[in-house]
Amino acid sequence: MAENGYADLEKQKLLLQQHEEKHFTSSEIIRDIIIGVSDGLTVPFALAAGLSGANVTSSIILIAGIAEVAAGAISMGLGGYLAAKSEADHYMRELKREQEEIISVPDIEAAECGEILAEYGVEPHEYEPVVNALRRNPQHWLNFMMKFELGLEKPDPMRALQSALTIAISYIIGGLIPLSPYMILPVAKDAVIASVLITILALLIFGFIKGHFTGDQSFKSAIQTAFIGAMASAAAYSIAKVFRV
Repeated sequence: MAENGYADLEKQKLLLQQHEEKHFTSSEIIRDIIIGVSDGLTVPFALAAGLSGANVTSSIILIAGIAEVAAGAISMGLGGYLAAKSEADHYMRELKREQEEIISVPDIEAAECGEILAEYGVEPHEYEPVVNALRRNPQHWLNFMMKFELGLEKPDPMRALQSALTIAISYIIGGLIPLSPYMILPVAKDAVIASVLITILALLIFGFIKGHFTGDQSFKSAIQTAFIGAMASAAAYSIAKVFRV
């Protein structure tokens, strides 16, 4: 009997080695890139279009656009840093609280552990050995409760800095695309037309890629992203025309 169990275990290990699951595991980085690029493409694009509607020169639009990209990158990066830092701080607070509860009220925590397993269809006589095994290893027990009771994953210590840099760099890359025609064409009317064409194309490509990574329909995501950017720039341009002195 023991030999059969050992053989089954070895067979399972072999199957796991042969089976390679293809899951996307960099969702946080992709989320940061999406936030940075989408805002970078849209905000400077709308600003440049609005200033073009006010009939200012390309050089002024370029200066204002670069200043906005710099300020936006800093602001967005700082926002990403603070958000990730808050998540890490929240995790540590909950970790400390859960650790204290495991020490002070272990029976209650064990009962909660059983309830969690019962939600997955595990019967009491089946999960009791699991709960007892976890109680013998407080660290694994703590990790189990953090993940399955609170739904919290241990954050990467470098996550805050990584998020800040990813969002800021993505914002700069996205923001320079609608501004690039103003670096080449001295006449704002010509530059805004080129900016619209280039940015809409960039929004379509970005939306298509975003849809691929997020699981949405790629073509639908492309159209939606381009539409939002076009509406933002059209609104800014129209407002500038209305209030132009």
